[in-house]
This record gives sequence, structure tokens and C-alpha cells, in this order.
Amino acid sequence: MARIAGVDLPKKKRIEYALTYIYGIGLKTSRDILDKTQIDYNTRVYELTDAQAAAIRNEIQEGIMVEGDLRKKVAMDIKALMDLGNYRGLRHRRGLPVRGQKTKTNARTRKGKRKTVGSA
Repeated sequence: MARIAGVDLPKKKRIEYALTYIYGIGLKTSRDILDKTQIDYNTRVYELTDAQAAAIRNEIQEGIMVEGDLRKKVAMDIKALMDLGNYRGLRHRRGLPVRGQKTKTNARTRKGKRKTVGSA
């Protein structure tokens, strides 16, 4: 079991996709890491040697903000928007969609379960 950045990677997946289980690493970043460490995309996680796993760990620690630090940064950025009181901050504060989506019929993910208002 490879543990990188505090995340247990799934054993049977290809390393290219397994790295995307780490918060802050997508497919492009995963491929960039593997290119720098010269590891084949098709290598399975259980096939990684300790040296390869260490190389991946070092590459992530050196250049990429992931997991806890990234989550903290995102939360602080959202808090800053709310403190400024700009439009995006108000939308976050009210729990409404932030990026211009309509709210008349959709937006259930942000607004939560329907609340029935009155009945005839």
C-alpha cells in the first residue's frame, strides 16, 4: 500500500489515476509528476518500488500544495471574499450558487432540500 501525502492510494489502479485521489492533483499534474520522476503511466501502485514512491513523495512536497494546506488555503480565500462583502462573498454567505447559475428551478446542491412555502 503506497501512502503519499497522507492518502492511501488504491493498490490495483494505474499510478497515473491513483495519484488523482490526492486532493489538489488532477490527471495533468499526475502525468507531470510521473514525467519528472520518469515512471511509466501504466505502472500499477502495487508494482512501485520504495525508491519510486519516495521520488513521487519528494516531487509532490517540493512543488505542489496538496491536501490539508490546500484545503486551508481555499477556505481562507472564501472567508476573505465573505469578509470583503463583495458579490461572490455574499453568495457564499447565503449558500447560493456563486458563478451565475440560475436559482429558480435548479441549485438544489447549494440551497439544500426544498422548503415548501404555504399551500392554497
